[in-house]
Amino acid sequence: METRQQGFLDSEPLREADEDLVSEVNLSASMTEEEREEIQQELAKLEEEIGTLRQVLSSKEKQHAELKQKLGISPLSELKTNFSRGWHDMQSSVAYKKTSETLSTAGQRTSAAFSTLGSTITRKIGDMRNSPSFRSFEEKVENTVSTIKTKVGSTGSGGSFEDVLSSAAHASSQDTPTNNLMDSSGRQC
Repeated sequence: METRQQGFLDSEPLREADEDLVSEVNLSASMTEEEREEIQQELAKLEEEIGTLRQVLSSKEKQHAELKQKLGISPLSELKTNFSRGWHDMQSSVAYKKTSETLSTAGQRTSAAFSTLGSTITRKIGDMRNSPSFRSFEEKVENTVSTIKTKVGSTGSGGSFEDVLSSAAHASSQDTPTNNLMDSSGRQC
């Protein structure tokens, strides 16, 4: 078996002349010389007709372009017309109409869901503000603010709460971190 494969690999590949010889043998075996000449004449006739048709087509294309130019139709205007016609056809299609209706319905439902969500959040925040723990927190903040106002107001500087806070912030930025706030009498707060 090995010698057989070796022999196959050693054979020379077909040359071009051999291929031509094989194709001539196949053609000559299946058709006569008269049939071959007839086919060649038919082939020449077809090639001539193809050339004539190409010339006629070229002439017709030139005439077509000239007529469009006389009418003022440019490739850009044609493209616009085709695009608008295609857009109109697409909008009038059943699939587009169904999709549009579906998206419209989905948009309405989404809008309603967001509205409901907003109402729910507003209600929950209102419930939270009315809860005892929030009221307790709110009271503590109010007490702390009023205490700060009282202590800051006792310095005698006067002015609005924002003025007092900004002056306190300015004073604390100039003090060292170890300094403590003192009221006007020199006592520590």
